[in-house]
Amino acid sequence: MLYQIGGTAFRRGRQLFNRCASSLASASVHSVNEGQHVHGYVVKKVVDIPELFLSAVSLEHEKTGAQHLHLARDDSNNTFSVAFRTTPMDSTGVPHILEHTVLCGSHRFPVRDPFFKMLNRSLATFMNAMTASDWTMYPFCTQNRQDFNNLLSIYLDAVFYPQLRELDFSQEGWRLEHSDVQNPNSPIIFKGVVFNEMKGVFSNSQNIYQQALENKLLPSHTYGVVSGGDPQDIPDLTWKNLKEFHHSHYHPSNARFLTYGNFSLEEHLEFINKNYLSNFSKIDPNTAVPLEKRWTNPQDHSITCRPDPMAPDPQKQTTFSTSFLLSSITDTMEAFTLGIIGSLLTDGETSPFYQSLLEANIGSDYAPATGYQGYTQEGSFTVGLQGIHDNDVEKVRNIIEQTIDKVIEEGFDQRRIDALLHSIELSLKHQSSNFGLGIAMSITSMWNHDGNPVDAISINNKLERFRESLKTNPRFLQDKVKQYFKDNPHKLTLTMRPDETYDEKLKQKEENCLSDLVNRLTNDDRTQLFQRGLILFEKQMEKEDLSCLPTLKIDDIERKVLTDIVDIHQASSGVPIYCCPQPTNEVTYIRFLANTSTLQTDLKPYLPLFTDVLTKMGAGSLDYKELSQLTELYTGGLGCSLHMSNHHSTTQSYEQAIQFGSHCLDKNFDKMLELWTEVISAPNFSDHNRLTTLIRMSASDMAASLAGSGHRYAMTHSASTLTPLAKWNEVFSGVTQVNMMKQLAEMEDVSEVVQKLQLIAKELLTIKNLRASVNTGAEFMPVTVQKLDQFFKVLPGEFCESNILTKEDFSPTSTQTHLQMPFTVNYVSKSVPAVHYTHPDSPRLSVLARLMSAKFLHREIREKGGAYGSGATHGGGVFSFFSYRDPNSMKTLDVFNRAIDWALDGDYTENDICEAKLSFFQQNDKPVPPSSRGMKLFFHELTDDLRQTNRDRIFATMKQDLIDVANTYLAQSGKMTGVSFLGPTNEKTDTDSRWNVLKTE
Repeated sequence: MLYQIGGTAFRRGRQLFNRCASSLASASVHSVNEGQHVHGYVVKKVVDIPELFLSAVSLEHEKTGAQHLHLARDDSNNTFSVAFRTTPMDSTGVPHILEHTVLCGSHRFPVRDPFFKMLNRSLATFMNAMTASDWTMYPFCTQNRQDFNNLLSIYLDAVFYPQLRELDFSQEGWRLEHSDVQNPNSPIIFKGVVFNEMKGVFSNSQNIYQQALENKLLPSHTYGVVSGGDPQDIPDLTWKNLKEFHHSHYHPSNARFLTYGNFSLEEHLEFINKNYLSNFSKIDPNTAVPLEKRWTNPQDHSITCRPDPMAPDPQKQTTFSTSFLLSSITDTMEAFTLGIIGSLLTDGETSPFYQSLLEANIGSDYAPATGYQGYTQEGSFTVGLQGIHDNDVEKVRNIIEQTIDKVIEEGFDQRRIDALLHSIELSLKHQSSNFGLGIAMSITSMWNHDGNPVDAISINNKLERFRESLKTNPRFLQDKVKQYFKDNPHKLTLTMRPDETYDEKLKQKEENCLSDLVNRLTNDDRTQLFQRGLILFEKQMEKEDLSCLPTLKIDDIERKVLTDIVDIHQASSGVPIYCCPQPTNEVTYIRFLANTSTLQTDLKPYLPLFTDVLTKMGAGSLDYKELSQLTELYTGGLGCSLHMSNHHSTTQSYEQAIQFGSHCLDKNFDKMLELWTEVISAPNFSDHNRLTTLIRMSASDMAASLAGSGHRYAMTHSASTLTPLAKWNEVFSGVTQVNMMKQLAEMEDVSEVVQKLQLIAKELLTIKNLRASVNTGAEFMPVTVQKLDQFFKVLPGEFCESNILTKEDFSPTSTQTHLQMPFTVNYVSKSVPAVHYTHPDSPRLSVLARLMSAKFLHREIREKGGAYGSGATHGGGVFSFFSYRDPNSMKTLDVFNRAIDWALDGDYTENDICEAKLSFFQQNDKPVPPSSRGMKLFFHELTDDLRQTNRDRIFATMKQDLIDVANTYLAQSGKMTGVSFLGPTNEKTDTDSRWNVLKTE
C-alpha cells in the first residue's frame, strides 16, 4: 500500500499520456447503447477511441449515482479500480490510515488481513491501494476470470463493509505500546505501520519540499494538509475519527469505478450491483473541493530540512522554485495544452529552462515537482533549482523571470513542438503490459473532480485542436505563457534551507508528544495499554481459519512456459541478431549488448557514468542539443545502461555488458540507426561544462534515492562480499557508486574523468563483442535485419567470436556493516550465498523466499514490528532478507534468524506452500508486451527448455525440499553472511567491534 505525495510520481514535468498501450485489436461494445438500463445502471455514453483501440462506456448507477467507466479492449490483462474522493481537513493521515485499515478484514472476509493473504492466493499482475492528496484508490489487474471475481469480492467488501477493528487501527495507524510488549516495565513508545511509513517518507528532503509546496500553493482546503499524515499529527487521530471518515467518504455516491479489458461488462455490473450497490441509497457526500481563492499578490515562503551528508558542496544545499496555480484539470483541452507547454519549457536539453538554469551550473538539478502537475483540482507549474548556494536564490528567481519573458517574446522552436507531437504519436503506438492500470492512474485526479474521463483519454481530437490553435494564432503558446506565468498573481516562491538542528528538533517534538501522552496515563490506563498490547500480540500470533477467502489452485496454473519464437540471424558482419517478429503496431525495437569483460578494472567503476552520459554529450558533428533534438524527433529515446547477469549454470560466472536500446516508428528506422552510428562511432566528451552538469544531476538523483530505496541499497551492500556479480553490483549501483558520484560532483576540473570516458569508449564502442536483438512486425523484419547488418559494418572494430562470460577468483567473506544515514527509520538486510538458476535447489529457494515473506516476515516485521515492508528474495546466486522503513534494526536481524528456525521447524502446511508457488507464478507469469518478447534468451541465454525445467521444479517442490534447502543454505554454522543496514546512529553498532560503521561525510 502506497502513499503518493501529490498523487503521482512525476519526476520532470507531466507525462502527456500514459505510455503503455497493450493490445492491437479494437474492442467495440455492441451489447449496450446510450440510454439503455443494465443491471441497475443507465448507459450515459458509448464512444469508440480508435487511437487507443478501445471503446469507452460511461454509466451511472441509478440508485446511488455511482459513476462507472468501462474500457472495452482486446486485452487479457483486465483491470478494476474503485476510487473515492477523500478530503481530509487535518494532517492526522486519516485517509491513509483508513486505506490500510479497510484492507484488514471485512464482513464476508473477517480474517486479519485478507489483502496481504490474497497476494499469495491470486495471479494478479498488480494489487495495491494508494492514497493521494484528494483521493484513495483500490486497483488490481489480472488475466484470469476467476481471479478477477475473487479479487473483486475482496476489494468491494473491504471498502464498503470493513470491520475497522480498533486493534487493526492501532496496528496500521499508530499506538502507544511497550517496546517489549511482554514486559510492562519496558519503555512506552510509538508504534504503527503508517506512523513509521510517513517518518520514512519525510526522511527525504525532496518529499518535504513537494509536500510544503502543495500545502502553501493551495492552503485553504484539503491541499493545505498532509493527507498521508504528518508523524507529528498522526497521534491526534482517534479510532472514532477513522470510522466517521469512512462513513462520510466511502459511499457509492462518492465512488468512481473503472473496469478495463476483454471481460464482460454486463457480468461486472451485475455482480457490483447485486452484491453491493443495491444495498445503498443515493446521498450527497459533500466532499467537493472548492476552487482555491486566487491571490492578488505573489507569496514567498521558506522551510527547513536536514542537511544532506551526500551533498558535494555543503554550502550548496538550498532549494528554490517558483510555482503558479493554473486552470482546472477538468478542462481537459486546457490541461493538455498546459502539459505541452510545461514539457516545452523544462524537458530536454533544448528547453528554455534547461538552458538557463541547469547549464549555468548554479545548482545540481531541477527543484522537486518541476514541470506541469495535474494531480490537484487546479493544475500547477513549478520550476527551480536544488543544490544552490543560499546567496544565489535571487539569481535563480531572476533567471526564471527572464526566461519567461524571453519565451513570451521569442516563442518556441518549431522543431521542439514537432518533436513533442512526435513523442505523443509514438506513445500511442508503443505497447507495454499494464495499459488498464496506467489509464486508471492517469484519469483519476481529473475524474475525481467530476471531469469527463472519456474526454481525458481521447487524444487525437486534442491534437487536432492543438494544431488548429497554432495555425490560427502563431502566438498561441506565447499568449498562454503570458496568461499563466507572467500575468498570474497566484505565484508562490518557496525556499528550503538546511538546518543543522533539524533532526534534533524533530526528535524533540516526537519525544515531547510521546511524553505528553504517556504522562496523561493513569495507572489504570497503563494496565489497559499493556493488556491491549498483549491482545494485539496474541491476535498477530494466532492461526486463523482462512477458508472464507477465495483462492486459485495450483491446477489453475499453466504447466507450460510461454514460448518465444526467436531466430538468431548471423549477419554478414558477424554480429548475431536475435529476431523476434511481433505485432508491434508499426514500431521497431532494437537492443545491443557490448561485453565489458576486456575493460581494465580501474575503469569499470566509471561505467555507470559512461552509460548515463554517452547519449547526452553530443556525437560526431552533432552537439548535445542537436543530438537531443533529433532523438526526440525520430525516436522514443536513445537508452544506455549497464547489464549484469549471473550465468544460469554457475554462480561464479557472470556477464557484464553495456546495453543500448531504442524504439521508433518503422518509417524512422533509418534515422534512428544514423543517430546510433554517430553515438557509437564518434562520441564527444569534450564539453567539460556539459559533463559537469550531468555529473551533478546524477549525483543529486542518487543521493535522493537513498531514502526512498534504502532496502535496495542495503540488499546490494549485504550481498557484495558473497559473489563476484554481487561485488560489481555494489560498485555499479550501491552506496559505493553514490559515494563515488559525490566525489566526482565535488571536482572543479573533470579532465581526468573525460580521459577515462574516452578510454572506455575506445575499448567498448566496437562490434567485436556485440550482439543485437530486434522486435518488429514480421513484414518489416527482413528489411530491418538487412539494415542492421549494414549498420554494423560501418561501426568501429571487427566482430570476433569470444566467451562473453567472466569468471574470476573470488572468496566470499562475512561482513556486518552499518551505513549510518540521517534517517528516522532503518533499511535492514541479511544475505547468504545460494545457487545458480539451473541448480535443482534454485526454485526451492525461490518458493521458500515467498513462503517466509508471507507467513513469517510479514507478521513479525510489519504487523508486530511496525515496519512498512519486509521480505525475502532469491536470485543471482544470493538469498536475501530485507525490511523497509523499519523502526527497528537489531530486532529485525533477530527476526531474520528466527525465520530460518521457523523454516526448519516446518510449521507450515501444504496449502501454505501452494500459496507460495502461486505467489511465484504471479510474478513470473506477468504479461510480456511485444517489445520485450524473447528477452530472456537475449539477455540471459535462458532457453524455453531451461525455463520449463525450472517451472517443473517449482510445481514439484515439497515441504521436505524447503526444510532441506533452509538447512543447507541458511542454517549451517560457519556460513558466510553479509549483514548491512542503512539508518540513524545506533548505540549497539557503535559499541560492538564486530560492526563496521560507515558514516556519511
